[in-house]
Order: sequence, then C-alpha cells, then structure tokens
Amino acid sequence: MKVVKGLHYTKDHEWVKLEGNLGTIGVADYAQHHLGDIVYVELPEVDDEIEKEEAFSAVESVKAAADIYMPVSGKVVEVNEELIDDPALLNADPYENWMIKVEMTNKDELEELMTSEEYEKFLAEEE
Repeated sequence: MKVVKGLHYTKDHEWVKLEGNLGTIGVADYAQHHLGDIVYVELPEVDDEIEKEEAFSAVESVKAAADIYMPVSGKVVEVNEELIDDPALLNADPYENWMIKVEMTNKDELEELMTSEEYEKFLAEEE
C-alpha cells in the first residue's frame, strides 16, 4: 500500500495535508484498495461546517459502501467536483484525487492523527 510522506492519517484511513490553515482531505490507498472499484462518491457542500470524526462523504464500490470521516474540524471551502463525474479517480490515485479542502477550526486536532511513519506501522499491524 502506498503511504505518502508528510500527510497525517486516521485509523479509518483518511488523510489530511496541511497548507497553512487549509486542510486537503482524501482517502488513503489502503481504503480505496479494500473498497474495490468505486462507482459513486457523495460530497458535502461548500460552506458546510463539519466536526472531527463526523461523516462528510459516502463512497460506494462494487462490493461495499462506506462513510468517510473528517480527520479535523473545519469549514468546507472547496469540493473536488471531478469525483462526482468520475468516482474511479479515487482508485487511480487516492492522493492526487483529494475529496475536499477545509479551513481548519482547530489545528491542535492534527496532534491526534498519525504521521506517515506511524500509519505505516498501523497498516503492518492491520494485515
């Protein structure tokens, strides 16, 4: 499984990339791999305020449906509209094809997430 350095990860296999106060959020390679071929993605609206650990998206694949949870609290400032038309982009590259961008409301929440090194150890234990 591909793990990108410099990102923060959750135990539910979401990632967040921090740029100033902006967090770019998506699903990890592990998640898309276990879901299989993704056929549908539901995304929130711009200006939605979503709390950490609250479901912000639903993803459906040929074999399962899953909720995607917020790794950090924030206000949605951008949604990757391309995923609505082509959900399989998450299978192609889950790190390049982010889901949403949020203005974070509590940067301290990043401390509760795993570094890429910690996430790699976590995945090794999951297998």
